[in-house]
Amino acid sequence: MPRIARYLTHPEVQIDPLIDIRHWSLNAKGRARVAALAASDALRGTRHVISSDEVKATDTARPLAKALGAELWIRPALHENERSATGFLPPDEFERTADRFFAHPDDSVRGWETARAAQARVVGEVHRLLAQIPAGDDVGDVLFVGHGGVGTLLYCALAGLPIDRRHDQMPGGGCVFAFDLPDGLPHGPWAQMESLIA
Repeated sequence: MPRIARYLTHPEVQIDPLIDIRHWSLNAKGRARVAALAASDALRGTRHVISSDEVKATDTARPLAKALGAELWIRPALHENERSATGFLPPDEFERTADRFFAHPDDSVRGWETARAAQARVVGEVHRLLAQIPAGDDVGDVLFVGHGGVGTLLYCALAGLPIDRRHDQMPGGGCVFAFDLPDGLPHGPWAQMESLIA
């Protein structure tokens, strides 16, 4: 099993209300942040990069995997909380809906996947994927690349915290937390991806 796992959220995206959210790509700032991380040796020792199949996640994962010479796995079950019932929401309305999503984890807010169900999905998938990585002295670390919502739900589960938006990533995305293996205990809360380079 890997020594350390990290969960990294995609950074800034190109918002287009006419395109399905799942197909949004990174904007210029997001791509630049990923390129800076890829050009550093911050993730040296990472042997596996495992990404959600949403475009903004694969836009983040592919350059990192290429720079690391790491194997890239793309797994649909790591997608963001399912919210196609509303599709694109203006920023203020989205934030209000996301607040309700976290505050009422057992309710389907406006038809969204419940926070409890999304948490069970992402936690279960992370454990399944870690179990698929062969053991060995050179197994290295693993990097998961995904999304702020389900990433926060994963963090809450690993840290033994109730679902609460107080534990959400910072605005803009491109945030990371690490957890030890096999116990899964987080090293600390979210940090900006640039903290890995400093």
